[in-house]
Amino acid sequence: MTEPVNSREFVDNAIALVEAARRAGADAADAVVVRSRSTGVSVRLGKVESTESSESDEFSLRVFVGRKVASISANAGADPNVLAERAVAMAKVSPDDAYEGLAAPENLVRNIRDLDLYDPTVVDAAQLTEAALAAEAAALAVEGVTNSGGGSASAGMGGLVLVTSGGFAGQYMGSRFSRSVSAIAGSGTAMERDYDFSSRIYFDALEDAATIGRSAGERAVKRLGARQAKTGRVNVVYDPRVARGIAGHLASAINGASVARKTSFLKDRMGEKILSDAINVTDDPLRVQGSSSRPFDGEGLEGIPLKMIEDGVLKHWFLSTSTAKELGLITNGRGVRSGSTVVPSSTNFAIEPGEESPEELIRSVGTGFYVTELFGHGVDMITGEYSRGASGFWIENGELAYPVSEVTIASNLKEMFLNLTAANDIDRNFGVASPTLVIEGMTLAGK
Repeated sequence: MTEPVNSREFVDNAIALVEAARRAGADAADAVVVRSRSTGVSVRLGKVESTESSESDEFSLRVFVGRKVASISANAGADPNVLAERAVAMAKVSPDDAYEGLAAPENLVRNIRDLDLYDPTVVDAAQLTEAALAAEAAALAVEGVTNSGGGSASAGMGGLVLVTSGGFAGQYMGSRFSRSVSAIAGSGTAMERDYDFSSRIYFDALEDAATIGRSAGERAVKRLGARQAKTGRVNVVYDPRVARGIAGHLASAINGASVARKTSFLKDRMGEKILSDAINVTDDPLRVQGSSSRPFDGEGLEGIPLKMIEDGVLKHWFLSTSTAKELGLITNGRGVRSGSTVVPSSTNFAIEPGEESPEELIRSVGTGFYVTELFGHGVDMITGEYSRGASGFWIENGELAYPVSEVTIASNLKEMFLNLTAANDIDRNFGVASPTLVIEGMTLAGK
């Protein structure tokens, strides 16, 4: 992985863009520089299939002329005066926007925190290849594994510079390392596939390649002999890998942009109970070494940790400055850059763990369906209707009994959230995190 630039160079370039915009007639402006570096290797059956390396430095200038706004992007080295004049000319012929604007200067963060998001370890293509091959070899060594879907390893970094005419200038950077492998068990129509992976900010925190491989192989073999379950009402247990998807649906539903567009089934539920009393949901942009941590948002504000849902009651939307204005509220520092605009987004979002272990929850279910994989996109965020293809294991007498495939589970997210119980096994190494979840009373369509 290439060492990131951490000098004043990019800050100075962004400052030059903002100053050029003001000279060209902008009432306000901000400039963003996004820098990324990555290297990745893919292997299959003991041979390297691809080695990829990418580098990019992207500059974006946003200008405001009265209530009009425009933005322009360019590569490093472009003439700031030319970019600024072009952006201002574009803004002057743009329609008025009642909500877009810079964050209030008094709210800008002054002391940028060090959240320990960058590991300077340099990992070259040879090391990545070795890890990918080791993971695949371990998967193929599992009895019952008949083929490989391939292994991969990657290392990368990303950095953000933001300068605004309101007086903010800051930068931060983060690293990311990953390993993954896919294993195939059985053959023909009885063939099953599964995978495992590890992704971390710090290289030394990655799971061992051989451990990842063995896990992927064992998961694939366990799925052999899958059958359909009977149609009916069933309590469903979501493995943490798929439970993160439920958390993601919740994060989308409480995004202020969706609320403003009236595309969220929770748009009228602020201050109301949307989850069971035992459930709390948090969002923390300032977690040290957090997967989605950031010392400031896309507008130069420091977002504080929030209980988005407390004891089942919805307390906050994710808000940027423009979305907050549209809803008559105040931003909570969740803005991220998206082209010419700033939109709200979650950071380190988590359905907080409960008291019982996953094993205890499975025992309490007695008979039900343990989901390990979901298929399709049958989720309507306007109505909350939920229908997904699924596979996993049938639960009998409180234990996983046999593999299940080719079924569909359905309900409505509003009902699912109210009937949700969380286990105590959360893994916070993901930007959207969740423990094992039990959701009562879903409809299973099988044989």
